[in-house]
Amino acid sequence: MAASIVTVVNQKGGAGKTMLAMQLAGTVARRGEKVLVVDADPQGTATRWSASAPEERPFPAAVSGLSNAGGRVHLEVRKFVDDYHLIIIDCPPAIDSPAPESALLIADMALVPVRPLPAELWASVGIRKMVERQQTLNEGLKVRIVVSDLEPRTRLARSVMDNLSAFGIPLMQTILHHRVAYPESMILGGTVHNLGSAAKPAIEEVEALTDEVLELLREED
Repeated sequence: MAASIVTVVNQKGGAGKTMLAMQLAGTVARRGEKVLVVDADPQGTATRWSASAPEERPFPAAVSGLSNAGGRVHLEVRKFVDDYHLIIIDCPPAIDSPAPESALLIADMALVPVRPLPAELWASVGIRKMVERQQTLNEGLKVRIVVSDLEPRTRLARSVMDNLSAFGIPLMQTILHHRVAYPESMILGGTVHNLGSAAKPAIEEVEALTDEVLELLREED
């Protein structure tokens, strides 16, 4: 059975693409599935994240660097679809590279991480247009916004959340909040699960988001 493919994409950098890709990939792999992260970003953050893991506790998913593939990402990823249950493509900023459009050609789902800030919302207008173009070629592509780094008690966050709800791309029900566990897990080369009970709220969020993503992928079958 061919792998399900999830592309994590946004118009600009700093939106939390790699954090989302690695937490999701690591969580699915911890459940016993064979998962590959395709690091298509020249910054190589996913690759460095995985390499930070200690030898006795490696990152649970495989990571492959394909930052030089550019607009041929879809052709390279096809080589792996029979070897994994899930492939997650961590894309560079869409404004800088043809890789995201290529990755969307073969994706079952696109996840767009958005922090609740006005600049993030404005940048997401461009990604919405790009996704809509790719859906004419990949009619089965599902697209969802993932709200991340949320501080819910701020007036600004509430205002942006209201605008996102009417943005034209459905929101995932699970929201990732502003928590120190997320950058800490990157330093350790793992997921928030490696932090134990101190990271329980973050673990619960990531597990709930993983459940939601997998359920949507099953609806594709």
